[in-house]
Amino acid sequence: MADVGERAPSGRHDGSVPTADLVRQASDQITRLVRDELALARTEMVAKGKQAGMGAGMLGTGGVLGLFGLAALFVTAGLALDLVVPGWLAALIVALALLALAGMFALRGRNQVRQVSPVPKETVGTVREDIDELKRRAHR
Repeated sequence: MADVGERAPSGRHDGSVPTADLVRQASDQITRLVRDELALARTEMVAKGKQAGMGAGMLGTGGVLGLFGLAALFVTAGLALDLVVPGWLAALIVALALLALAGMFALRGRNQVRQVSPVPKETVGTVREDIDELKRRAHR
């Protein structure tokens, strides 16, 4: 324990921490908190970017492969329909079926890409918690 004649580094006798030190500590803690939150946001956005990229790549690959496969099947269907109806009507039926399938896949792909949220929800939540905690401490 300090003698009565000894002074704290701040020059105070009561052992309290000077306001300047408290402000410096708060500033250091806030800086560290902001850095940590930015690192969390970066990590979250990288993960979301990978997910979106994988989804888009799969969507594109599936579309190309499906196009080739469907083209072969529709040529077969057109040749079979040509046995029953005139050639132009067989081609029209096949073309309309292709357009309907293309629309269906485009809508499903768009919905898949829309499911990826560009907002780092976890980071936003922790930042809000941090702000609420700072407000609570400031009111004390």
